[in-house]
Amino acid sequence: MAYSVVVNGKPMTADVDADTPVLWVLRDSFGLTGTKFGCGIAMCGACTVHVNGEARRSCVTPVASIGSARIGTIEALDRSAVGKALQRAWLELEVVQCGYCQSGQLMSAAALLSANPAPSDGDIDAVMSGNICRCGTYGRIRAGIKHAATQLASAKPARARERDR
Repeated sequence: MAYSVVVNGKPMTADVDADTPVLWVLRDSFGLTGTKFGCGIAMCGACTVHVNGEARRSCVTPVASIGSARIGTIEALDRSAVGKALQRAWLELEVVQCGYCQSGQLMSAAALLSANPAPSDGDIDAVMSGNICRCGTYGRIRAGIKHAATQLASAKPARARERDR
């Protein structure tokens, strides 16, 4: 059956079974390979995407459940101020080691900062605990999230001043 979904702002259609996980629709039907397969049971977080802005494990989300929701993937993360800040922080702090889990880490972090622009260590740990990093870069991931939050907070007054002109 054909399923029409909006991915990164673009309407797309895939001819797949209703129970096909969004992960495989993204990778196999649409060629968006930034979202990774890790465990297939929603335990590692490598497959994290945004569904209407909320982090969701795409490996266990059937395409039929998406309906009119909007899917955001790592390929479009830089379209938001939060995504850009996180990507900058990841580079500046050299967060990545092997990189396999990082698309899921970044997508979870972006959903966190979008909902909570000033997270505590506990907030970060609670949200990010569902993302496994085989290289153990958890400290650098937390530092990257805090760095991005600080950068976003300091940029906010400048954006407000520009808007008021």
